[in-house]
Amino acid sequence: MSTARPILTPAAVARLLLGWGAVLALVSSGSLLDPPVPSAVLVAALVVVVGVVLVCAFGVVHEAEHLARRLGDPYGSLVLTLSIVVIEVILISAVMLGPGEHATIARDSVMAVSMIILGAVVGLALLVGGRRHGALTPNRAGTSQYHSVLVVLVALALGVPAVLGTEGSYTPGQAVPVVLVTVVLYAFFLARQTGAQAGDFREVVPPAERREPTVVRTGVRVVVAEHRTEVLVRAGLLVATVLPVVLLSHDMAALLDDGLGRLGAPTALAGILIAVIVFLPESITAVRAALAGEVQRVSNLCHGALVSTVGLTIPAVLVIGVLTGQPVVLAESPVNLLLLGVTLLLSVSTFSAPRVTATHGAAHLAVFAVYAVAAMS
Repeated sequence: MSTARPILTPAAVARLLLGWGAVLALVSSGSLLDPPVPSAVLVAALVVVVGVVLVCAFGVVHEAEHLARRLGDPYGSLVLTLSIVVIEVILISAVMLGPGEHATIARDSVMAVSMIILGAVVGLALLVGGRRHGALTPNRAGTSQYHSVLVVLVALALGVPAVLGTEGSYTPGQAVPVVLVTVVLYAFFLARQTGAQAGDFREVVPPAERREPTVVRTGVRVVVAEHRTEVLVRAGLLVATVLPVVLLSHDMAALLDDGLGRLGAPTALAGILIAVIVFLPESITAVRAALAGEVQRVSNLCHGALVSTVGLTIPAVLVIGVLTGQPVVLAESPVNLLLLGVTLLLSVSTFSAPRVTATHGAAHLAVFAVYAVAAMS
């Protein structure tokens, strides 16, 4: 019999203390920019926050990989994806309900996340995975479903408001059906992914050393036989570790804005950097999955994160806008819409191929590089 490995290790406890300690320190210190601080202090604060985020991110990756092995895909990937996305949606909603004008926060967040995930993360994962394994075989039945849902959700979120909306926003009469369509489509997709069509989101050729876990199904709930307690504890530990990552990334937004302002950099760069930090744990997990030859897990993590981001963020902000009377500007610029369309088309082309190689990854990274240049122009 194998001895059960401890879950709440000293390293896990240290990560929790470090992450939550940093959050409490930022909350108790109030605004670090009032009065304005010297540049040296600003840089030091950013270095400390980023360091804490990196430590917590690797802890999240550690727990996510254990859960993935216990639950199998797509369930293991969903735990990490939903824990990050739900927290992100709550924070965006909290910003909208707070003081000040935040009409474009949802648009900017969804655009940045879309390009980072489909461009940078997918590109890097396929590049390193393709170089190590030569070629990877995705489960095209699953990736096709992701892309079908993504095309509709992204069009409703960023494209349609540019031509149908008023000043880039849906009217209340337009927002209600858009919310219903988005929620119903996302819920239907999630039910199929975790139920009847779960097999479409598993590896076509699992690595030789990987064994599929024995699972017990109860509706859409899937728990690993004889490991239920471990799964629940690890899931709780993952959420407790990822929450400081998201909280710190938003608390440091003011620091980034101020620092980039002193450098004369575009303000859009701050949003991109924050989105990178928020999805850092998922990005690291996707790259590690690619190195292990698990290309379908890369798809589950990346495409699943984007489907959940759009499927949850847009309904939440539209409902808040209707209830509070706030404008919610969703229409993107022609340049960003063009780049997003190219990225979606490239993603469809990449994951419909029978063999995915490092060249596909390089193409994704190239499009992201163009987006980064456009964002800084």
